[in-house]
Amino acid sequence: MRALGNWRHLCVDMQRLFAEDTPWHVDWMNIVLPQVEEVAGHFPEATIFTRFIPPEHASDMNGTWRDYYTKWWMLTREHLPDGFIDLVPSLSRLVPPAKVFDKRTYSPWTEGNLDGALKSAGIETLVISGGETDVCVLAAVLGAIDLGYHVVLLSDGVCSGTDGTHDASLALLGNRFSVQLDLCTTEEFLRAATS
Repeated sequence: MRALGNWRHLCVDMQRLFAEDTPWHVDWMNIVLPQVEEVAGHFPEATIFTRFIPPEHASDMNGTWRDYYTKWWMLTREHLPDGFIDLVPSLSRLVPPAKVFDKRTYSPWTEGNLDGALKSAGIETLVISGGETDVCVLAAVLGAIDLGYHVVLLSDGVCSGTDGTHDASLALLGNRFSVQLDLCTTEEFLRAATS
């Protein structure tokens, strides 16, 4: 793994919405949660959590996002139980000093607030964990690469609802983006970060 430089841990969408019994439940989230807790717990001041925030109503969104939430109407905020957009409790307790950036799309980069905050702090490297590997994590990784960040993707700290596309995403990212991305385990990252 390359030198980390000035880094932050970007933890993608580890929310009750995906951890609990909803149509978007991700079985593997509880399996990767200990690795995410370990990184965030060691470095809460360097951790940024994103939250995927559904609209109040499908009609609040534009274009195909309106179609998406027409299909997933039961996951709009008018129908979700209170607190389901919150981080899982073990991560929520780390805020503050950890920070939270909310987003309405898969990518945390579309509104520019996250990139601006990172650039103003001189961040060079993003250590990425969370879910789902083949959706929001993928969008976060590709956006970070496009913006020039060195990405460290924690292979045992990301999860998906579908094993095949999770594995394919890790293979794609590790092979095709190897100049801009290091794929490693949580243990390997922690060893590098604490040495």
